[in-house]
Amino acid sequence: MRRFLKSLRAATAGIGYAIRTQRHVRIHLTAALLVSAAAIWLELKAIEWALLLVLFALVIALEIVNTAIELTIDRIGLERHPLAKAAKDTAAGAVLVAVLFAIGVGLLLLGPPMWHRLFG
Repeated sequence: MRRFLKSLRAATAGIGYAIRTQRHVRIHLTAALLVSAAAIWLELKAIEWALLLVLFALVIALEIVNTAIELTIDRIGLERHPLAKAAKDTAAGAVLVAVLFAIGVGLLLLGPPMWHRLFG
């Protein structure tokens, strides 16, 4: 149990670090809160909420992994290297893919009920 609590403290410290230091993590959290407010207003079903929550977690988790990759590469050395750039770009690309798909799913889930609420 002691080992588990130590791991839990380390993980929450990492999340806290990412929130404090990474602007994009804060942007994604803000977007998740705004989408959640819209989902409450639109009275989404439980399965729709589940999908949104999975996507929120995916995007934020990938952003935190991206941060870990960038920090590790910067720790290894600050000189420019094509592989370091490729690693950072690839990690950022993973976040972008998740964000684009999350936006697509968000539009599919929120678009029709919002249209109906506003114009129906």
